[in-house]
Amino acid sequence: MTVMEAIEKRYSVRGYLDQPVEPEKVQRVMEAARLAPSANNKQEWRFVLVSDPERREALARAAGQAFVGTAPVVIVACAADTSRIMRCGVACHPVDVAIALEHIALQATAEGLGTCWIGAFDQEAVKRIIGAPANAEVIELMPLGYAATTPPQKSRLPMSEIVFDEVWR
Repeated sequence: MTVMEAIEKRYSVRGYLDQPVEPEKVQRVMEAARLAPSANNKQEWRFVLVSDPERREALARAAGQAFVGTAPVVIVACAADTSRIMRCGVACHPVDVAIALEHIALQATAEGLGTCWIGAFDQEAVKRIIGAPANAEVIELMPLGYAATTPPQKSRLPMSEIVFDEVWR
């Protein structure tokens, strides 16, 4: 599968089969995250792989989204260092973790797996569930598993509305 094919096939999966994900697939998905670029190569991301059913259910409750707990693995994407700011004024950690998560999403697609970006959750509850240190920040949850749903039709703006030559139009 090419990168463009993975981009075209990837969608937000909100229903998962009750089927475990092979460890070698999880390993390749996480290797894709490990190879992601980060500001100054600091690699401040940390990932907690949650497969225990009770802990997954607790994460689903913390997110208020029951489907999260149906995935055989929930990746909790965190930042170990939240202090660094780029010269443009934007914090490094959410950008860097997001890059790594998109590597995860695309590699998962290439492996025949589905994912979903989950940004709605109780930060402190998730930190308690995974035992994260106080100075860490949970950036996203990402369920991972075999999709039980079919991809919806993607709706995207035309290129002319999102890409401008030289100046914003």
